[in-house]
Amino acid sequence: MNTITYEDFSRVELRSGTVVKAEPFPRAQKPAYKMWVDFGSDIGIKQTSAQVTKHYTLEDLVGRQVMGCVNLAPRNIAGFMSEFLLVGFPDENGAVCLATADPRVPNGQKLF
Repeated sequence: MNTITYEDFSRVELRSGTVVKAEPFPRAQKPAYKMWVDFGSDIGIKQTSAQVTKHYTLEDLVGRQVMGCVNLAPRNIAGFMSEFLLVGFPDENGAVCLATADPRVPNGQKLF
């Protein structure tokens, strides 16, 4: 395990948000969804591609609170600009289980 300083960690913008839209992403190399997440009034709605199809349906995702890193550089994934990284943990088979807050918190809150 690599050690980082608190200052390094403080630059990572892990924020709470709510999924407002999700749709299939057939052009992705691995099964994925296109997702739009509301990170609150200061950040707004950002889009991403996420390989979360094993545990979540499109209907499951809309309205779900999630966590994302919002200060990574955008990345083009199969012609779709991913503006943040949705975060989660792999299950025993490597499928993503989304990270979230419990109980719910306002959109845009920073993890610390």
